[in-house]
Amino acid sequence: MTGIEQDIALLAARDHHEPHRVLGVHGTGAARVVRVWRPGADAVRVIPDGGAAIDLPHRSSGLWEAPLPGDGPLAYEVETSHGGHVHRARDPYAFLPTLGELDLHLVGEGRHQALWDVLGAHPREIDGTTGVAFAVWAPSARSISAVGDWNGWDGRVHPMRSLGSSGVWELFVPGIGVGEHYKFEVRGADGSLRLKADPLAAEAEVPPRTASVVSRSAHEWRDGAWMEARAARRPHAEPVSVYEVHLPSWRLNPLEGNRPLTYRELGVELGDYARDMGFTHVELLPVMAHPFSGSWGYQVTSYFAPTPTLGSPDDLREMIDLLHERGIGVIMDWVPAHFPRDEFALSRFDGTALYEHDDPRRGAHPDWGTLIFNYGRNEVRNFLVASALHWMREYHADGLRVDAVASMLYRDYSRAAGEWLPNEYGGREDLEAIGFLRELNVITHGAEPGVMMAAEESTAWPAVSRPTDLGGLGFDLKWNMGWMHDTLEYFALDPIHRRYHHDELTFSLVYAFTEQFVLPLSHDEVVHGKGSLISRMPGDEWQKHANLRALYGYMWAHPGKKLIFMGAEIAQEQEWSHERSLDWHLLDAPRNAGMQRLVRDLNHVYRDTPALWELDAEGAGFRWLVVDDRDMNVVAFARFSATGHPVVAVANMSPVPRLAYRLPLPRGGYWREVLNTDSELYGGANLGNLGGVHAEERAWGGESWSADVTVPPLGVVWLTPDA
Repeated sequence: MTGIEQDIALLAARDHHEPHRVLGVHGTGAARVVRVWRPGADAVRVIPDGGAAIDLPHRSSGLWEAPLPGDGPLAYEVETSHGGHVHRARDPYAFLPTLGELDLHLVGEGRHQALWDVLGAHPREIDGTTGVAFAVWAPSARSISAVGDWNGWDGRVHPMRSLGSSGVWELFVPGIGVGEHYKFEVRGADGSLRLKADPLAAEAEVPPRTASVVSRSAHEWRDGAWMEARAARRPHAEPVSVYEVHLPSWRLNPLEGNRPLTYRELGVELGDYARDMGFTHVELLPVMAHPFSGSWGYQVTSYFAPTPTLGSPDDLREMIDLLHERGIGVIMDWVPAHFPRDEFALSRFDGTALYEHDDPRRGAHPDWGTLIFNYGRNEVRNFLVASALHWMREYHADGLRVDAVASMLYRDYSRAAGEWLPNEYGGREDLEAIGFLRELNVITHGAEPGVMMAAEESTAWPAVSRPTDLGGLGFDLKWNMGWMHDTLEYFALDPIHRRYHHDELTFSLVYAFTEQFVLPLSHDEVVHGKGSLISRMPGDEWQKHANLRALYGYMWAHPGKKLIFMGAEIAQEQEWSHERSLDWHLLDAPRNAGMQRLVRDLNHVYRDTPALWELDAEGAGFRWLVVDDRDMNVVAFARFSATGHPVVAVANMSPVPRLAYRLPLPRGGYWREVLNTDSELYGGANLGNLGGVHAEERAWGGESWSADVTVPPLGVVWLTPDA
């Protein structure tokens, strides 16, 4: 078999790694030929620019070939007749590679920070010809074809070329553009054929369909001032109150079959609501494309494309623009810890364990049935870091909350003995994942100053929110899961038993300043049979609401940034379900409306009070005033601003009012009552201090001043001196 016959056989078998070596114009002088690959065509002609058409005889198996006169450069179109239809376009195999040497070098080294600009599908004009440049990383594939609407999803028609050791495959297809649905047909190292969605796709098809979509943004951003100011942000020393949202179930449109609001509708309605409620940020459960809605977005199949169920990529950009216009920052949940096994996505992408580990002791997640990224591979780390930067640059996300960090840090996470592999030193720490997280935070902070990187990390791993040059992981914030568990367990107790669990309320201050914490009451606390927050409070209806108001009053005064999941602010009664809207009708009830008003006031007072956030992660910003009064179920503490101005919070976790309770205070004078969770405005009984108290110079509890205060039952009072 001659060389050309071998090439034809490989092309016909969809097993050729370098089709440009055969197809297009080759040779010189009298030996010059043009070869066109058109399997199934009835007739093929080449039409040179400014010249006469040349009929191409069919050589075999779909290869059409003819000698060419002359020796000069040739620009031409290919006219294909098939079943009575005639198609005319430039030849894909007449173009040079669309990736330059520098791009390939950076891809190969895993250092291309704008990876989405070179891989994926990009509408382009090359030498006056419009088309789409496809590129995909698949180093062990034997061949890859671009397939889609334009070629009838026939993997024989548009085989791509391998660009050597970079592992990148590339092809420019003329005559197609934005809106085309496509995938890559991959002949894997194991010989199998798989249809794969583009890992770098900018847009995905609406589920249950799984194709990628050629996309180009036409959005013109209006948030220049916001982005300029973002670069100077210091999340740890600013007020941060986060409203966590699952976009499809936040609010449904009852006039249109209870459909979810679109991205653009959410930009206005969610933006107006978050601004009115005083939140500084919304945090979005993952908006990255995921075909299984029951995963709430945590089983991501496209790390560069938003879910299309609520609109287009530009619709999401518009939503974020609208949120920024309303002064609301946007944090996106992001999932680099694992990915699903869906056949069309990343799993065994080139016939090998490309993105994941081959050994299930490292590559299979025991809890979620998913696969774990191979953080030791440069290109995989690059893929994930580029994904993070992509959401910050292309969608102006103000930060990422990195999901399931604990599962990344430990090789034995949720594994029994014998089910995991130790690291090179015999330990359980995943050194590659640790290196990836540090690299992620160094690069994102260096490239996008002012962004907020938060870790959901549930263990005692040290220095999660400390700089990498000091041995930390480099996050800005860490979710305080210990505070969340202890606090919810305490508040779930009947008050008669709380005296025996007083330490659960105070223990968080033992470690409160070891990290820069977020206090999270997230979606995870209102699912899987746990019930809603209000349903977990003890007592009758009055006590349930009073307890929840007290929890919020305590939480907003406690060191740490704030986060609640949607519905918590209206005392949502049902456990959250992604299949239905929040119960907004509850606001017709005075107690639920009062809860909403309390959260609104907490946010606004918090944002206007530097003592509550300026020294969040420093011991100098906090002092216990009453820490051990377990018999009365009372705690009290002072928060201080950088200038020393205090706010005092006193909490009564019993259903009995504390009248004339002697409260130590850090200074004398008149202390104004700035917030009382028992206010009738919030659904309470209005038991309080008639506007404030006078501190007298009477030593008490280690302070030189004190005052008699009224602390309502199951209530929290905030006091601050007028001067």
